[in-house]
Amino acid sequence: MPYLLALDQGTSSSRSIVFDQGGSIVAMAQQELPQIYPQPGWVEHDPMAIWQTQLATARAALTKAGLGARDIHAIGITNQRETTVVWNRRTGKPIHHAIVWQDRRAEPACAQLRADGKAQVIQAKTGLLVDAYFSGTKLQWLLNHVPGARTQAQAGELAFGTVDSWLLWQLTGGCDDSTRAQAHHATDVSNASRTMLFNVHTNQWDDELLQWLNIPASLMPTVLPSSADFGSVKADLLGAPIRIGGMAGDQQSALFGQACFTAGMAKNTYGTGCFMLMHTGEKFQLSQNGLLTTSAAQVGRTPEFAMEGSVFVGGAVVQWLRDGLGAVVQRRSTSPGRVGTRHRRCDARAGFHWLGRALLEPTGARHHHRHHPWHHHGPHRPCGPGKHCLPKCRAAARHGPRCDCAGWTAGA
Repeated sequence: MPYLLALDQGTSSSRSIVFDQGGSIVAMAQQELPQIYPQPGWVEHDPMAIWQTQLATARAALTKAGLGARDIHAIGITNQRETTVVWNRRTGKPIHHAIVWQDRRAEPACAQLRADGKAQVIQAKTGLLVDAYFSGTKLQWLLNHVPGARTQAQAGELAFGTVDSWLLWQLTGGCDDSTRAQAHHATDVSNASRTMLFNVHTNQWDDELLQWLNIPASLMPTVLPSSADFGSVKADLLGAPIRIGGMAGDQQSALFGQACFTAGMAKNTYGTGCFMLMHTGEKFQLSQNGLLTTSAAQVGRTPEFAMEGSVFVGGAVVQWLRDGLGAVVQRRSTSPGRVGTRHRRCDARAGFHWLGRALLEPTGARHHHRHHPWHHHGPHRPCGPGKHCLPKCRAAARHGPRCDCAGWTAGA
């Protein structure tokens, strides 16, 4: 019986699942991924930890299933989107920690793009609102702030990728000096569409957008359909070569996995964040209410689209309650909406509503606090009559209506 191995690299963990021919889970392994918060508003991952935890879970899942690499028909990769990795092609080493999708350090660059009147063109080409959420300005920040990075990039010595590209490059030989030159540097349309550098109408990197952000085209991975030949896993990593037959960003992958293949079909999934996507078929349409237009997972060359709405902090709240607030010992101890501490209970629901639509508001009507949701510094700040941000998960009900600020509420 042929089996499939799915590599699911998420924001808070790396996971691998073995499926049988009928789609049933045979075995699964998971490892938590450490979060790095250098300062408020910044979120990073160690790219080597991403790779090592993903490889370890793949090996563990095969062991649990009692299978070898030759039993696996193909591998598929799904991943946290937008998170930005840059590495040296010769040494294989990242030049900096990965900048995670939640990170806000590139907002000044986005504000400049909006001030320069470029937002409308960017949205027309990419379907995205100009925001630090996406990879383009994160990549620009790395080139501008890591010593020597821009010079190396212009010389063709560096490679950029979202997490799927980074894992693919490692799996196909980038992890070893002797095979690094043969490693595949590629991505799929669903991940490329989240960079703010990709024209979703032509399914190509956009020269004008690259020029606006001063990003050398030599950095960019080859873009393939989500179902394609992405190469094979280096034999000694799992015991034999295994073909990599598909890659897709986690939310588009979930849309496909829920059998939403045609216009009008939608899914809502809950993980680190909560995301609703609705397939719109081959029709590109822009929202009048702050939603995103994005590429759906594609099995062929014809562009397909989806509309997306997001709540960026969902399950990640539980990790913050445990690691940042110390309110819970383990995740399963939380019940819906209520958090118990040694001293009191508090209703956390009013405080945790980091809404993607609010965050991606380009008009300036909403203000952005600089503190990241996982940081809790200083007293609560009033945001208007009867409205407060909740920096330390105080009893939300005491403070009246929920805050209307741009979502920096959960522990901000």
